[in-house]
Amino acid sequence: MSSTRWFPRGCVASPHHLATSAGQAVLAEGGNAIDAAVAANLVLSVVTPYHCGVGGDLLAIVWDGRANGVMSVGRAPQGATPEAIRTAIDAGHGDPGVSMPGTSGMPIRGALPVTVPGATAGWFHLLERWGTRSFGDLATTATALALDGFPVSPHGAEHVERARPGLSDQPGWADTYGRMRAGERFVQTELATTLGLIADLGPHVMYEGELAERIVATLQQHGSTMTVDDLAAHRVDDVAPLSARYRDIEVLELPPPTQGLTALTALGILDAWGPLPDDPRLATHLQVEAIRAAMADRQDHLADPDAMGVYVEDLLQPERLREMAGRIDPDRSSPWPPARPAPGGTAYLCAADGDGLMVSLIQSNFVGFGSGVVVPGTGIGLHDRGAHFTLDADDDAVIAPGKRPLNTLIPGLALRDGEPWLVFGTMGGDGQAQIHVQLLGHLLDRGLDVQAAIDEPRFLVDVADGSVAAESRMPTSQIAGLTDRGHEVSMLGAYDHGAGHAHAIEVTASGYAGGTDPRAEGAISGV
Repeated sequence: MSSTRWFPRGCVASPHHLATSAGQAVLAEGGNAIDAAVAANLVLSVVTPYHCGVGGDLLAIVWDGRANGVMSVGRAPQGATPEAIRTAIDAGHGDPGVSMPGTSGMPIRGALPVTVPGATAGWFHLLERWGTRSFGDLATTATALALDGFPVSPHGAEHVERARPGLSDQPGWADTYGRMRAGERFVQTELATTLGLIADLGPHVMYEGELAERIVATLQQHGSTMTVDDLAAHRVDDVAPLSARYRDIEVLELPPPTQGLTALTALGILDAWGPLPDDPRLATHLQVEAIRAAMADRQDHLADPDAMGVYVEDLLQPERLREMAGRIDPDRSSPWPPARPAPGGTAYLCAADGDGLMVSLIQSNFVGFGSGVVVPGTGIGLHDRGAHFTLDADDDAVIAPGKRPLNTLIPGLALRDGEPWLVFGTMGGDGQAQIHVQLLGHLLDRGLDVQAAIDEPRFLVDVADGSVAAESRMPTSQIAGLTDRGHEVSMLGAYDHGAGHAHAIEVTASGYAGGTDPRAEGAISGV
């Protein structure tokens, strides 16, 4: 494995080397961290369409002397109700059998789970508040890669082949992404044109103009109630991050409808328990139990904040977290109730510059390639965030007009003594909160450096049944420590894609130290 990399004036990390290269070039040319992050994200939209793109959502935490939360999360159409979804399914739009457990048949593919895509508005919002370069300038590399093409790697081709059986019948998917094959150059002329339109006309074209009309026409043709008014109503929210203590740091996460609360709950439980024991067998058990408790909490309480029946602050009360910690048996797995799983297909990246501006950014189509719907003539693949809604009217997560679904995307930032110490995050759906817990445990409880913490073998709790999947590199004694305590354990690959793609940048006395995930084809680079 590679070692932690050091950069005196700035750096960027992402899950694809071409995206990192684009961000590094912006820093080298005098751009700031936001400029670099947007340039890298635009390249990711071209070279990793199975993770993110113009048709997805975007969330970020920006440090500019204080922590700023940016949430560009789309809402359901005004016509979206359980009855409207069932009517569309009865008319042949969407397969209720292809849905996430516990969603009462809400389709995971096709037009019905598409909510308003927030990425474009999010990019412009970031640039207007903090950027120094124009969107058109920053999109130059991404546009060239879309127009001229790039060789598809074996890693990328695996994502395509994994998605092919379930998406080949979705509108436009086979003609657009079905062409991606390992070693062949993948050209996206229509996407290049779309990026040019957005550069020339601004976000208006995506939410009220030509692109909006094409998006709506495609979705309505396949059963959605989406209208141009729904797109035009989209707003980017500036939000205050949530925070909780873990050891000697303050961890910041975004509020609902993201699962940032879930990461903070698990960390709060572990902090209340006390320092993780030196014995990795017991330490891993405690982490698993804290995560299972936090995921059960997510199931019980987390939704669009306008629909939640409790205050977030009450869920993070120290006495409540101490009580949850006290329910953990150090010798046996506990019967935490199952939760609704949320798979993922996401890209996380982070950047920092010489002036101390830092950004933790995550952008996603949700499940790999999202809905599978590609808008004709645009190259835009639309996300499927609405798949996390349910059709059960008694559930807080029931689909409703203008409602936001649970969003698994959680960019992270950690402060020490009120100053930034680490920007970090990962892709991975349910795994995101779990990997936040494991990374901080490796860094703070075990004293590993950034790259070593990212390299460490990971586990993932299946929230549906509480079982644990561990990367095969995990020591057998550590796995035995779980099975001996009653955990059901299965094995993942040595560096398994499903265990997330994490990246992190640490602030040091000499500049920035960073790491990138070997489970992706990314890089960290800087100036």
